[in-house]
Amino acid sequence: MQDELMKKLPFSMPAEQSLLGSVLIDPAALNEVADLLSAEDFYLTEHKQIYLAMRELFLTNREIDVVTLIDTLVVKGIYSKSGGEDYIRTLTAAVPDALNVKDYAKIVKEKSVLRQLIAACSEISEAAYSEQEAVTSILDHAENLIFNIAQGRDTKNFLHIREVLGGVYEHLHELNTNKEATAGTPTGFSGLDRVLAGLGKSDLVLVGARPGMGKTSFALNLATNVAKQTKKTVCIFSLEMSADQLVNRMLSSEALIDSYAMRTGALKPDEWEKLAVAAGQLAGCEILIDDTSGMTVTAMKAKLRRVKNLGLVVIDYLGLMQGDGHKENRVQEVSEISRSLKIMAKELSVPIICCAQLSRAPEQRQGNKPQLSDLRDSGAIEQDADTVIFLYRSEYYKTDEGANQDTSIAEVIIAKNRHGSTGTVNMGWSGKFTKFITIDREQEAR
Repeated sequence: MQDELMKKLPFSMPAEQSLLGSVLIDPAALNEVADLLSAEDFYLTEHKQIYLAMRELFLTNREIDVVTLIDTLVVKGIYSKSGGEDYIRTLTAAVPDALNVKDYAKIVKEKSVLRQLIAACSEISEAAYSEQEAVTSILDHAENLIFNIAQGRDTKNFLHIREVLGGVYEHLHELNTNKEATAGTPTGFSGLDRVLAGLGKSDLVLVGARPGMGKTSFALNLATNVAKQTKKTVCIFSLEMSADQLVNRMLSSEALIDSYAMRTGALKPDEWEKLAVAAGQLAGCEILIDDTSGMTVTAMKAKLRRVKNLGLVVIDYLGLMQGDGHKENRVQEVSEISRSLKIMAKELSVPIICCAQLSRAPEQRQGNKPQLSDLRDSGAIEQDADTVIFLYRSEYYKTDEGANQDTSIAEVIIAKNRHGSTGTVNMGWSGKFTKFITIDREQEAR
């Protein structure tokens, strides 16, 4: 008997009947619950069909009553011409009025959430018993299932523009009175900040370049700047380089020590001193590094949700990421990944910087400058990204002695900017220190 009780899925027949009966008594009650419930929240299939029919009548501006509802259900083939009327009339008798329709909706929704939890637990148990996936993958998937249920539990209502205007006005006043405040997370590069006004919350920022152009260094420079200036936690997912290699680059950039000397260990006494200072500064920053190969967005999201005071996420790079499910081709997989990254940025309310390799097209083009069409694998990347930044250095394509100079000009091309203008910002690039440098009297975007 106890086993039978445990196997019964949670649902409330009186609540479902009372809710549908309330709408029949007072069709305006559907306005009260339409944003709280979906048809799938009903347990009985018949109740799902009745609710869908009511919504159809509502959307077509037709009166909801016993006659119109029966007619709609008959047209849909759910009821025969002679059947169903008695049950529909029973619904109207199930409740005296529609005053408590929201309470009924709450009960129906809570039972639905409980059933979703049971289904999720069943899926998790099946995955665990099968032992076909890595334990970490099962844990990430389990956490994501539960999180998605929790996210869907509460829906947002309409906001009157008066409510939004108040918050916008306060923010503008803060920007006007507090010169240190910016519209977004500062990049630490003045020319770039003038164009972007910082990195916006929930922004997906794509940094594209050909291999060897410096996109990893650029992303690491940004990450270090943000960690230093904002005192927030910066998370770096390195799918290509190990954590040791990444930190070596960061130390080289911060201490201004030749990256080759860092690799060989041939450091001079004064360089050891500079290294100690830089290491102390970086140790004081909240920078978290994950060098797991072949990460999925689901796994990233599971880890990031545990991070407190998150300020920025850096992913290096898109081409090495894996999709959560099997796709027919890489184009579909990359489309799903880019869309998931944008959703993750919105859910976490932090900017996400994702590096991406470009196709060989710039090498065949006169001038070699990258374009949005050069993004590899999927046009969805261009669509999902809020900002697309390309890196271009002319000496990259040169073979003469001028290409080997210590510091050169790098063009940071803002090819897409959903929040403002596009253009090019000139910056200095020091290859030996793997560092991008703000140029004095930096040009405005052209």
